[in-house]
Amino acid sequence: MTSPAYPIETARLRIRPFAERDLQQMVALYSEPEVLRYLYVGQRSGNEIAKSLQERCKKTALSAEGDKLVLAVELKETGICVGEVILVWLSEVHKSAEIGFLVHPGFQGRGYAYEATLPLLRFGFEVLQFHRIIGRCDGRNGASARLMEKLGMRREAHLIENEFIKGEWTDELVYAQLDREWRKLNG
Repeated sequence: MTSPAYPIETARLRIRPFAERDLQQMVALYSEPEVLRYLYVGQRSGNEIAKSLQERCKKTALSAEGDKLVLAVELKETGICVGEVILVWLSEVHKSAEIGFLVHPGFQGRGYAYEATLPLLRFGFEVLQFHRIIGRCDGRNGASARLMEKLGMRREAHLIENEFIKGEWTDELVYAQLDREWRKLNG
């Protein structure tokens, strides 16, 4: 099993495995209509979020295709968990993965998602030796698209009405970065 050395420290953030103490912040995050708008999941009860948190607490390393690394994003200054970042091992053969990120709307627009996602890309490309890492978002989610572009990912696809989510057809944007593109930007 391979995992980063925890916690991952950035200038303002501590990226670490989830813990039971994060329940209140997770309930707040997953109760926000702005957050739920772009996710597959809908409104959930506190008990359902608590069960989901228990699962997140276990997702701390990658050892095989299909594994997910799901980490809390905590403000160093206050210790408050403001979101999460995810790295999913998609394919062993194709050496590919997918990133994801989520920040509470009250903390958006401050660069936290960028600051938290960058170390996951570094871990994926430099430690796990992935060839390609993708990111996907709802076509209406301009903030997520801009973040992936800022991370150095390029838009590869705009899929028109490809998913029926919460009673409506939605577009999907697909971004990607190759290991050589990562090295060129972060060499």
